Amino acid sequence: MSAIALGMIIFAYLCGSISSAILICRLARLPDPRQHGSGNPGATNVLRVGGKAAAASVLICDVLKGMIPVWLAYYLNVQPFYLGLVAIAACLGHIYPVFFHFKGGKGVATAFGSIAAIGWDLSGLVAGTWLLTVLLSGYSSLGAIVSALMAPFYVWWFKPEFTFPVAMLSCLVLVRHHGNIQRLWRGQESRIWQKLKNKKQKTTKEIAQEQRDDKDD
Repeated sequence: MSAIALGMIIFAYLCGSISSAILICRLARLPDPRQHGSGNPGATNVLRVGGKAAAASVLICDVLKGMIPVWLAYYLNVQPFYLGLVAIAACLGHIYPVFFHFKGGKGVATAFGSIAAIGWDLSGLVAGTWLLTVLLSGYSSLGAIVSALMAPFYVWWFKPEFTFPVAMLSCLVLVRHHGNIQRLWRGQESRIWQKLKNKKQKTTKEIAQEQRDDKDD
């Protein structure tokens, strides 16, 4: 392993360790995503506890955490195998962030950013697979699982030299979703818009209650 490859792996892990979900929620004075919703500091849970704007910001930052290190390593002509280790290091940083007591998210957006650095055609297919699965099922976790399963086949078709690194990355994502897989199998997983709907209904009830209180006064 060259010094450049080793340096990029360390850099990728440190980039991944910056938990954008926690930082953005703190800046926006939102509830800590580790203590609310699903407890996962990721874009989907921030959507539940903080709304669309905060979730979009988290998603973009998480994607960039994977994209920037892999793109730099690709630009520096790091070999495909070590390029895969750079991508895995970024995801491991997101999952086990050194700056946040090694308690992070599941690495889906960061993994997507790593693949996007390889090619926009691949990232388009992966994103399309996730979106289609979510629209058909309503489960964000299922979208991530199906996308992780399909990603190595997409890479094999377009850029076969990166098949093995992407396969390793997909395995990491799947391992992190083992709890979601069990809940999906048992029918206990919540749909992405279910909690948003419940939150909206709760807000509507609170407004109606305030109006009744004002009328009584």
